[in-house]
Amino acid sequence: MAGSGEQWDLDADVVVAGSGGAGLTAAILAHDHGARVVVVERSDKVGGTTAVSGGGLWIPMNDHMAEVGASDTREEALAYCKAITAGQAPDELVETFVDTAAVMVRYLEEHTPVSFSATKMPDYRAEEQGAKLGGRTLDPEMLLKSELGEWEDKLRPSPLMFVPLKIEESLRGMAQPKSIPVAIVVDRMKKGIVASGNALIGRLLKGCLERDITILLGARVRELVEEDGRVVGLRAEREGQPFSISAKGGVVLACGGFEWNDELRDQHLPVSVAGHCSPPYNEGDGLAMAQAVGAEVDNMAEAWIYPGGVIPGEEHEGKPVSRWIMAERTLPHVILVNKAGQRFANEAQSYHDLGKAFADPANLPCWAIMDSQYRSKYPVLTMLPGDPDPDWLTKAESLAELATATGIDAGGLTATVARWNEMVGQGRDADFGRGEGGYERWLGDPEAEHPNLGTLSEPPFYALPIYAHSAGTKGGPKTNTKGEVLAKGGQPIAGLYAAGNVMANIAGPGYYGGGGTIGTAMTWGYLCGKNAAGAASAAAAANE
Repeated sequence: MAGSGEQWDLDADVVVAGSGGAGLTAAILAHDHGARVVVVERSDKVGGTTAVSGGGLWIPMNDHMAEVGASDTREEALAYCKAITAGQAPDELVETFVDTAAVMVRYLEEHTPVSFSATKMPDYRAEEQGAKLGGRTLDPEMLLKSELGEWEDKLRPSPLMFVPLKIEESLRGMAQPKSIPVAIVVDRMKKGIVASGNALIGRLLKGCLERDITILLGARVRELVEEDGRVVGLRAEREGQPFSISAKGGVVLACGGFEWNDELRDQHLPVSVAGHCSPPYNEGDGLAMAQAVGAEVDNMAEAWIYPGGVIPGEEHEGKPVSRWIMAERTLPHVILVNKAGQRFANEAQSYHDLGKAFADPANLPCWAIMDSQYRSKYPVLTMLPGDPDPDWLTKAESLAELATATGIDAGGLTATVARWNEMVGQGRDADFGRGEGGYERWLGDPEAEHPNLGTLSEPPFYALPIYAHSAGTKGGPKTNTKGEVLAKGGQPIAGLYAAGNVMANIAGPGYYGGGGTIGTAMTWGYLCGKNAAGAASAAAAANE
């Protein structure tokens, strides 16, 4: 990063790298605090990982909690968050998140088209001190895509969340497929209504367009420009040509993690990851740029790991579509086993906690073992009850035959299923406590004898292979409570900010609840935008 004499192609006060939830929030806040803002996006679509997600935000003390009869206090939120981080995230960052998250949501709802409603989703570890059985996870209101005008086709499509369903409609539909309001959903689709991450990004994008914020697509950030020890801009590539932008207040890195960079991922993650649901552009560009100017990194061994499945031949943007395993591990009449035929975890706990069990290579791959009771009631990936059995789902008339077909140890599988059936008869999973947590019971089938437990006793039996997949990495440059990136000595790198998966996540090894990724990302985006704009104002005043 050379500095003096740089010939800029474009001048700005704040440059935001990345157009996901963190980036667009930073752009809006920087603009509203007086800055000229440019958003730089590597791909030809807006939205990043947020756009292809469920779109929920985990926000303690939010203004919508009363909608579901919930309430919250700062003491409860802090107790819960600090329990989840297990001392591996600085207290001041956790406290800043708790104190700022609801303020961020309130600001966006009052000043942009962004709007939310509360859900009854419990916190992921609903038994921890300070946890809530609902209200902290917010669902973005749906959006008519045509409201984006000429930008409508620039909204990043999701291979998974393209059916316009509210969060609770979608999750209830897992256990009770007939509960999905098909006629309503079809009407929404005909009208061009989107939900989930598309709705959230669409509303943030609309807020940016209303402000005439410049958004450059197809521009890959490559290098930060420093002058007198301060980041004053960045260099990018656009249409194969170099393109540089000044940033008087600073650069906000919000361009995702490094999950699609095989070398970095294999170097840092303890889990062998087979697929990702994020856009294939998250290759660690922001991480490399921050490290090049001396940033200290942390949390590099952590990622948003989940049990994933793949339907052979199904692709999106030239990559296999990674499908989340949810119903196939939380509902009755199914268990997960490893190659030894043994259960190894509480299948119904949060995907993030279950993903930690994949650090043991003995548990990869694992299989969802289910029987005809499951098959007749619940979905398997894209397959609904009553659909013909697909080639990608192994089927057998006995457990022994199923084991032979999959390479699972037959004796281990038979013994595990026998023990499982015995525990189901007793109404309790004595081995791993499945079905005892508030979150997992909420995910279960409310009409079943037990929402999460059911025997495996009715042939034919089925096996679905499952691997570790990721929704992004959680490691990167450390930041302070202003969103400023820290150098290895602990001092801020002037003019450099970070938010979202590009930074060392403030949840440390944990995950607060549904929407915990986007909630923390947008909160830090809010802080980065405000503070970068303030730095631009200060720089302008100093030059007067």
